[in-house]
Amino acid sequence: MARRLMVVLTLMGMVLLAGCGNDYGVDQNGQAIASQRLDKQWLVLNYWAEWCTPCRTEIPQLNALAEQLKGRNVGVFGVNFDQVQGEELKSASDKMGIAFTVLARDPAEIFDLPRSEGLPVTYIIDNQGKVREQLLGEQTAAGVMAKLEALKALE
Repeated sequence: MARRLMVVLTLMGMVLLAGCGNDYGVDQNGQAIASQRLDKQWLVLNYWAEWCTPCRTEIPQLNALAEQLKGRNVGVFGVNFDQVQGEELKSASDKMGIAFTVLARDPAEIFDLPRSEGLPVTYIIDNQGKVREQLLGEQTAAGVMAKLEALKALE
């Protein structure tokens, strides 16, 4: 019953968001992602997986970065590399200790992202939807913040 309710609510959310920018689907909690959370914003988009040891080390850094960027024009978002969905995505996100929003739908097509064979990989996307940096390997909050500042995302 709860699963049906979640499906109905998700579909209703998608209908309400239709025509309002890009469709980013839902997050790890099944909540619809409003297009204004990603469109016209700078994004730090991180691909992770449960089996990825460097991802586990990097997640606390990205959590700290997300906190530092609150109220700024930059959002931190995650995408599960293995494309798990629903309860499996929530469980994996919880196990990894992810505090930022994880997109259930991979936005690679929207942003024309190259497929990476290695993890973790993080993309910095500008407020026009253009990939400005592809960061391979484990990142730190300070390192990503320095990249954002160099790209003038933090004006």
